[in-house]
Amino acid sequence: MPVFPPLEHVTASEELSATLMYHVERPVLNEGYIDSELLHRKKRTPKSFQRRIAEHLWCSSEKAKSVVFGFLPILTWLPSYPLKQYLFGDIVSGISAGVMQLPQGLAYAMLAAVPPVFGLYSSFYPVLLYTFFGTSKHISIGTFAVISLMIGGVAVREAPDSMFAVNGTNASQIVDFEARDARRVEVVVAMTTLVGIIQFVLGLLRFGFLAIYLTEPLVRGFTTAAAVHVSVSQIKYLLGVHTARFNGPLSVVYSLDAVFRNIASTNVVTLIIGLVCTVFLYFIKDLNERFKKKLPIPIPGEIIVVIVSTGISYGMVMSENYGVEVVGKIPTGLLPPKIPDFSVFPSLFPDAFAIAVVGFSIAISLAKIFALKHGYSVDGNQELIALGLCNFMSSFFHTFAVTASMSRSLVQESTGGHTEIAGLLASLLVLLVVVAIGFVFQPLPTTVLAAIIMVNLLGMFKQMKDIPALWRTSKIELAIWLVSFFASVLLGLDYGLVVAMGFAILTVIYRTQCPKNALLGQIPDTGLYFDVDEYEEAEECSGIKIFQSNTSIYFANSDLYVSALKAKTGIDPAKLLAARKSQLKYAKRDNGERKAVNHCSPVKKNDVELGITHEVVAGAKKQMDHVYTNGQMTENHTESESEDDFFLQRLTPIHTIILDFTPVNFIDSVGAKTIKSILVRPFICLCCAGTLVSDLRTLKFFCEPVTPDLIFPTIHDAVLHCKHSRDVQ
Repeated sequence: MPVFPPLEHVTASEELSATLMYHVERPVLNEGYIDSELLHRKKRTPKSFQRRIAEHLWCSSEKAKSVVFGFLPILTWLPSYPLKQYLFGDIVSGISAGVMQLPQGLAYAMLAAVPPVFGLYSSFYPVLLYTFFGTSKHISIGTFAVISLMIGGVAVREAPDSMFAVNGTNASQIVDFEARDARRVEVVVAMTTLVGIIQFVLGLLRFGFLAIYLTEPLVRGFTTAAAVHVSVSQIKYLLGVHTARFNGPLSVVYSLDAVFRNIASTNVVTLIIGLVCTVFLYFIKDLNERFKKKLPIPIPGEIIVVIVSTGISYGMVMSENYGVEVVGKIPTGLLPPKIPDFSVFPSLFPDAFAIAVVGFSIAISLAKIFALKHGYSVDGNQELIALGLCNFMSSFFHTFAVTASMSRSLVQESTGGHTEIAGLLASLLVLLVVVAIGFVFQPLPTTVLAAIIMVNLLGMFKQMKDIPALWRTSKIELAIWLVSFFASVLLGLDYGLVVAMGFAILTVIYRTQCPKNALLGQIPDTGLYFDVDEYEEAEECSGIKIFQSNTSIYFANSDLYVSALKAKTGIDPAKLLAARKSQLKYAKRDNGERKAVNHCSPVKKNDVELGITHEVVAGAKKQMDHVYTNGQMTENHTESESEDDFFLQRLTPIHTIILDFTPVNFIDSVGAKTIKSILVRPFICLCCAGTLVSDLRTLKFFCEPVTPDLIFPTIHDAVLHCKHSRDVQ
């Protein structure tokens, strides 16, 4: 292959003379030359299926050690745990997180529609187990508002009040609360078991990447909607009114309607307690935020409120004297393990899958934030396994599904926590309360728990600030946020999540349907090509159109790609092909007619042939007087030009279209056929990355008239080839 002048000669300007420069001189390359001469594939012997299975199942001491350490991450860091450096920080952090676990466990049990003590169980067993199986050093596993609310919706649906009305009717409005709560606990425990199984299986199948389908705007819109649901569900406890719990589409509307219909029966004492606790907690939260750098540990406002309000309620006997609803009986000690009710699994599976995915998404998001901040890594698959084991094993001890808590994780990290030991100590603090002093919290007003929940939701409501930020940066992501929010508020968290995920996938399809299309031009004296509509320096090469579309080409958008090509270049390759075939047909017919006439003429054969050739060329020349090729007027049509090239010049002043496929990630068989159908040799050539060329070979793209020598590794190679081809004609 001949060597041409330097392909890429990048020089620095006078002002930037100190910058690096490079000078490359090589021949113009096409894919045919690269594949046959420049590159040689490594010879590899394909492994048989039996051999691959044997290698996968083969066990060595190193492999066994790696598997054990991967399954039990505690073995990798506990033997080298630096007591002097980490222990004090972990103790302070564990106590701080444990103090938050107690009131939040009691409060979030209300969201899960189970008695408060089950929130304490859920704050002990899963946290203890995560110490052994988790890979994040800073997240606090336990009860979380969003997950608790989703679980509570399922519990209310499967065990509504109407099922436990006395005498089998709703006329008396009397409900057997003990039987109802017992059934709801069975449903919630079964749900937790199923969530654990789903997460564990997904972890074993290496589905840790699943969280990427819950994009950040979707999750933030969803959690903000969940905050709306939670807040609305707590209004009745804050006011002390009794209403039914609603679930499903428009449950927010029905709940608000029920509260306003019964607002006349508000318990004033309950309302005052709730408002005072809300203001106090907000003040403490703001104080902790303002002086977080000066305070050694955050002020434990929640536990202060719980202790003080419990004491006041006990001393004034508020439940009897003022009708204030309290937590009620909290049994001392732990309940014996019990096998869940597997018969309800079929009806719970869709909800369990949604809870499993959302719970994992929240946990892995927080884990990655802290891992990035502190310079370590977390394993998404192992996190799935850890959460699955926490939920599955704990469910036998009467817990509900858990995930990482944002507020507790921030406290655990900011108070000096270094390892999972902090979580272990927090769980032991909860155990101490459950075993020894759980009964102390029986007089605690439920309105206090409602205040704790609502103040903790402030961080989620602050996500509303995403709306103006996304408006300025990405309208599509803003649409995802809004759809996720409104769908979840109006349709419920389960249906809302499905709608939001479906819409997010549609936006991906939309992006491929509406890509950015551009004509590229060369920056003078460089091998760089940019959009001519955006940059003044970019100049189109004379007679050459370089088309770029930043999308993959597949069945859904291949026709759109061709339409965009026509619109940008002003050339329709299909019509060009039809016109060429038509001209060739008429030329052959004229040629045949002239031969027939010459059979009856005494003119010599050579003169006839020359006459025909001269007439065709002359006829063509009249139409080509104003055809430009590479910036110069075409003077004559030489006999060395191919028939195709000759007729194409008569149809358009553009002699080459270069399709830049470097942004294309993949192409399917439909896309390949579509592109092949518009290739007019030598009118169109391609610029492709190596991986895409391999895909084209697999799709049998290269067969006459399309050959690898139409494919170039860079745009500059293609441009130089086209210019040289015109110059030698």
